[in-house]
Amino acid sequence: MYCPTPFRESRLEVLHSFICDNPLGLLISNGSNGQTANLLPFTFARGGDERGVLRAHIARSNPQWREIDNQQVLIVFRGPEAYVSPSLYASKNDSGKVVPTWNYVMVQARGRATLRDQQDWLSNQLANLTAAQEAPKPEPWAVTDAPPDYIEAQMRHIVGFEIEIAAIEGKWKVSQNQPENNRRSVVEGFARDAGTHEMAELVRVYGKVDG
Repeated sequence: MYCPTPFRESRLEVLHSFICDNPLGLLISNGSNGQTANLLPFTFARGGDERGVLRAHIARSNPQWREIDNQQVLIVFRGPEAYVSPSLYASKNDSGKVVPTWNYVMVQARGRATLRDQQDWLSNQLANLTAAQEAPKPEPWAVTDAPPDYIEAQMRHIVGFEIEIAAIEGKWKVSQNQPENNRRSVVEGFARDAGTHEMAELVRVYGKVDG
């Protein structure tokens, strides 16, 4: 991943937290027909070394799983993103030397995939994934709420896998390369739009904008 120094995020606790908050990852692998990519929900677990382990399941009818066992794969997790109009930059009125860009947050993880087709493994994975996503709801749903024979039948249609993370890197491209007056005006501009409130906060924090 191309990542200039101002945008680099390497703190593992931040990267791990980002994955937990944005668990839908793009699994990219190489196969006999070339590269394949599928969006899958992942869970993060501590284990192996400090980089941790990613776990997921994939439809048995999806041919990607047949070629990922023991293969190095790439998983991409995306977070907030927002178009940055030149009109948001305070310096536009001074020199006019501004161009549009895009702010975004992304984490990439690489590692070797290992298939896990055991029923106990799949049961634990489904329970953990569901619990993580249902936790904020007023009446969380659990896998055990469904009839056991129904769940068993559904599990026959999926294959589990895990990836011990060998490399992980984050890119927080949130206007850090802009002068202070532009960072401040971007925060103010994004804060006015409900759809970009989260990006406004990221620019404020990473751009060290007071107030």
